[in-house]
Amino acid sequence: MGTFEVKLEVVKGDITQQKDISAIVNAANAELQIGSGVAGAIHTAAGEGLAEECRSLAPIKTGEAVITDAYSLPNEYIIHVLGPIYGFNQPEVKFLGHCYEHALALAEKHNIESIAFPAISTGAFGYPFEEATEIALKTVQNFLSKARSLKLIRFVLFSDEDFKHYEEKLPSIT
Repeated sequence: MGTFEVKLEVVKGDITQQKDISAIVNAANAELQIGSGVAGAIHTAAGEGLAEECRSLAPIKTGEAVITDAYSLPNEYIIHVLGPIYGFNQPEVKFLGHCYEHALALAEKHNIESIAFPAISTGAFGYPFEEATEIALKTVQNFLSKARSLKLIRFVLFSDEDFKHYEEKLPSIT
């Protein structure tokens, strides 16, 4: 059992603007390069150094996580995960859960105190949002008893609708 409470929160906003967070999570592509959605926003905000560091770490497999510096972002680290493409990477539930598990494990390994997650795989990878939310929250809930360094886990949602969904579901795990 962890020796302290881990605070869970949900905010509406931009993952690249989480100034009070040590590590943000990138919903990356296998090559860890600039893409659309979250990956595009993070790479653009972080600058060229990120793409350079990522080249040596790529490719990654579905469900895996790797950590880099955050460069021009206001955070210390970026944890990159490759979420499943819905209907293609089977079993999707297992792979999506691994994204959250592996990101949290990397945060613990690096003694990170705060982490922010986007809604992994729900954009271009087509994962149904409600189902992905359930997996994200259940995986985080299962991790809480193992937390040692983490004090804050934040979910950052870009749209009003997504934010409201997380806001309704989050109390079920706290």
